[in-house]
Formats: sequence, C-alpha cells, structure tokens
Amino acid sequence: MHAPVVVLKDSTKRESGTKVHHANIRAAKAVAEVIRTTLGPRSMLKMLLDAAGGIVVTNDGNAILRELDLAHPAAKASGEMLHVAEDFIDKNFHPTVICRAYTKALEDAITVIDKVAMTIDVKDRATMLGLVKSCIGTKFTSQFGDLIADLAIEATTIVGVDLGQGLREVDIKKYIKVEKVPGGQLEDSQVLKGVMFNKDVVAPGKMRRKILNPRVILLDSPLEYKKGENQTNAEIMKDEDWEVLLKMEEEYIQNLCGQILLHKPDVVITEKGLSDLACHYLSKAGVTAIRRVRKTDNNRIAKACGAVIVNRPDELQESDVGTGAGLFEVKKIGDEFFTFIVDCKDPKACTVLLRGASKDLLNEVERNLQDAMCVARNIIKNPKLVPGGGATELTVSAALKQKSASIEGIEKWPYEAAALAFEAIPRTLAQNCGVNVIRTMTALRGKHANGENAWIGIDGNTGEIADMKEKKIWDSYSVKAQTFKTAIEAACMLLRIDDIVSGIKKQQAPGAQAPSKPTVEQADDADNEQMIPE
Repeated sequence: MHAPVVVLKDSTKRESGTKVHHANIRAAKAVAEVIRTTLGPRSMLKMLLDAAGGIVVTNDGNAILRELDLAHPAAKASGEMLHVAEDFIDKNFHPTVICRAYTKALEDAITVIDKVAMTIDVKDRATMLGLVKSCIGTKFTSQFGDLIADLAIEATTIVGVDLGQGLREVDIKKYIKVEKVPGGQLEDSQVLKGVMFNKDVVAPGKMRRKILNPRVILLDSPLEYKKGENQTNAEIMKDEDWEVLLKMEEEYIQNLCGQILLHKPDVVITEKGLSDLACHYLSKAGVTAIRRVRKTDNNRIAKACGAVIVNRPDELQESDVGTGAGLFEVKKIGDEFFTFIVDCKDPKACTVLLRGASKDLLNEVERNLQDAMCVARNIIKNPKLVPGGGATELTVSAALKQKSASIEGIEKWPYEAAALAFEAIPRTLAQNCGVNVIRTMTALRGKHANGENAWIGIDGNTGEIADMKEKKIWDSYSVKAQTFKTAIEAACMLLRIDDIVSGIKKQQAPGAQAPSKPTVEQADDADNEQMIPE
C-alpha cells in the first residue's frame, strides 16, 4: 500500500464526494427554513441586526437574504429541490442524472404555466390594482389598504416609455426616486407629478420660493470664476492692475449670467458651485437659483419638465429651456427645506414622497413599495397572470406526476421527486395559516389530480381551499417562471459540486517577502529582553 500523496498545504481543507453534497443540502435547507415562515399573508417578521448595529425588521425574503451574512457558499440557493435530491444521493444516483431529470421537469413546468396563464389589459386600473395588491398583500403595509399599490401603479405608469411594437420600458431605478421624510402619517404619502429634492434656494429672502409655470434652465457647469488648476502666481507692477484683475473676474461672471438671462429663465439649477456674485446678478434679475444638485436628481428634473442639461452657458438654446412644469415651490417639511417641481405636463420621471412615523417604518414601506413597483413593471412588460395561493405549483406538480409515468429509465424517480418539491409552496402557505396541513394538501391534490380546475389554491388568510379567480389572488407570470428556473438551475449547480477546497491564500506579488510566522514568546524569554530607553 503506497503512502498517500499530499498535494495541498496543511492550511487548506478539502472535502469531496457525497460529504459535499450533504453539506450543501444542509446549508440550503437551513436558509430555506429562515425564509419559509415569511410566505403568505399570515407571515412572520424577521429581525436582523446588521454589522453596523442597525436593526432591520422585515418579511421580505429578498431583503433577508441580502442582510444575512452566510458562511456557507451554497446556503442561498434553493432549499426544497435539494432536499428531495438528498435521497437519491444516498442511493448513489449520479448528480448528472438528477440534474437531467430536473431540467426536463423545468421545461415541462414552464409549458404547464404557459397553458394556465391568462393575459390581462394593462390599461384596466382595477385589474392592475388587484394584481399588485395580491402580490404585496402579504407585506407589512397591507394594513393600509390600497395605498402602496396605488402609489406603485401611478409611479410606474408615469415613467413608462413606449418602445414601439407594443413594448414598454419602465426604468424604476433611474426615474423613480423614493424620498422618505419622517413625520406625518402614511396616508400623506403621494406620487408627485414631477420631482422633489432636498435643497433650498441659494439666497433665501432675495429669491422667490414659489413660481407658477416656471422656465427652468439646468446646468452642469459652475457659475463662478475659474481658479487655476495649480497655484498660479501673477506679478502686478501697478496697483491699478489689481483692480483690473478683479474687474475681469467680475465681468467673466457677468457674461456667464448674461448668457443665461438672455433666455429669460425663472429657475436656474446647477450641479456645481455658484458664487456670491453670480447669485447677486441672478437675484437682481428675479431668477431663483439652486446649486450643487445631484446628477441623478438633475436627470430626473430634465425628464420631468422637458429641459436639457447644458454644459456651457454660451451653448444655451431656446429648446433647452424646460417649460413643462406647472409649479416650482420650496416647502419646509419637518426641519428641512425641499424643492418641488410639480404639476408637469407629461413627466417621464417622478418622485414618491413617503411619510411615516419612524425611520424603521419608512424603510419597510420603501421595501414594500419597491416590490410593488417591480410587480407593476413586470406586468406592464409582460401582461400575463397565473393563479397565486399555491395553485400554479399544484397544477405543475399534478401535471409532472402524470408525465412521470411515461418517462423511462432511471430519470423517472428524480423527475417525480421534482414534481413533489413544487408542493412545498402550498404546503408552507398552509403551515403559516395554522390549518391541518395533511388534510388540506390531500384535498388540494385530489382536486388537481383530475385537472378539473387549475385555479384551486389556498386562501392565505384563512387557510381554506378556494378558487383563486374569485378571491383575486394572482401572481405575475414572469416572476413565477423566473422562480422555477432559478430554483432548479441553482439546485443543479449545487448538485454538480463534488469537491470543496477551502483556505486558499491569495497569491503574493512576485518579489514580496513571505509574511513571517508569528513567534510565540516563552516565559523565560521575557526576562532577557532589551529595555527600551525612555
């Protein structure tokens, strides 16, 4: 018998074979357990402490996964699909066989959803409202009725852009800004037909804070005298020259302001600085100025009032002036001043103003609003619906079970197991409602087995079996299809891992010295140390 050859260093750890599969599956199951109770209207909240000591209280699965700092690389992947694969690994099935069966199951599952899905009219606000509501009905803000769903639909409809051929592009991140202002009640939240940002005018008292139908000019250049890049020395022989220098600076700024004032603006907004002198010239002409606005805010203002952001004042044209806004106003909310540019004619950007009692509440409302806006965007992009309440999963599960009878060979068993794994969603819903899980699941399976009505699922509030069409519990088709794909693909990827090598050090730059090992001081060394002089 030869001695084993050690290839790896002592500091690295290697696991291989089924040990790895079991470790991965256990990790994924552990995380799935955390998120399991957040499903459905009767879901539990999770309290997470982040590294900075802040507290996040939420039942948004996505936010939880984002905040969880997981030590195991596989833990964030799909739980149930791996859970059912464990038995096959024990029986020495090869992972590729399981993956092949899973992929086949995924293709068939998507075909089944395509059959069940129904198309809706995006223009019909009541349907949209019901849909967005059913998607965020499980969230914390559902107690405030239609509020969040209303805000989300309004915001996404405003920023939607027609690309032709019936396609719509909705850029939530760029053109919808959520501004959270503590204080007031949640009911005061609204979608502004325009934008707001946290700035006041440059010279309060001298400049108007309320202008109807303003002409807005947006700049991306500083309205102040250009300083030299590096230190500039100027030698002056006569004291009159000093005055000439100052005069030149003044004239430079006067010219800049003159070029702007030619276009008779009411509001000038710049992303850069604005000197006192420029402020004086502008306020003298009755123009309100705002400086150091964020680039993203400036883009939104441009989209809202139809202005064009100009880089140099001498290039200004009449077409660059924004005239689409109905009202410019600076208001004080709480302790801070906010600038509103609202009542725009055809805004392509908007701000959602959220009010609420505390910061934690506002953060949770913002997360829910984000979900709701994403749902609204997905529906606008792909207006197809599937039943919620676990009905889709049960339909898929029943169809796959029937199909598994016709599959030959060893792949039949993992295929059947994948069919069972889909039942995890309705099962968890039933668990969270606190009803008898086994009875409910048996009844549901019975109803779906003969394929009489694909819309039978669980009412998440009561745990009763109901028709999802009547209860208006729906899910977006694109989300459902994506969930199935992600779950199965992640499971396949993890099953293919059969070796984990951990503890690999980063490679050092050539020529750098290897770090010396830390020396441990012995007790007898301590006496003969040299004393360091004071």
